[in-house]
Amino acid sequence: MVNRQQTIDDRSTADSTHLSAQDLAALRANLHEQRLFRREQLEQLTAAAINRADALLDRQSAARIEVRVKLAASARMVLADVEAALGRMDRGDFGACRLCLRPIARERLTIVPQARYCARCQQVRGTGR
Repeated sequence: MVNRQQTIDDRSTADSTHLSAQDLAALRANLHEQRLFRREQLEQLTAAAINRADALLDRQSAARIEVRVKLAASARMVLADVEAALGRMDRGDFGACRLCLRPIARERLTIVPQARYCARCQQVRGTGR
């Protein structure tokens, strides 16, 4: 026998994971924005690195170069995640956790649209990606 509270809880869980066509369109737009931002960021970091190539390698310029290298690596990683999320959208498997295959909560996807894992599996993995 199912009690009323369980039915309400089941419905609220379903509502928090279901992605409407509007949700998907907004998430796709967000991902396209992120992709554009990361590409521009990489262009700027690359241009700055080329302009600094002539600079004397003193401690300060070496530190700047190291920071730019790390920023570029991070931007490439996020860009790859964004591209993968857009690919999942195109294939129709966007919003499903890559580990447990359950739906990822809409609230999580709103904050991190490129998320590959539900919050529970992300926590189990213990990584920032």
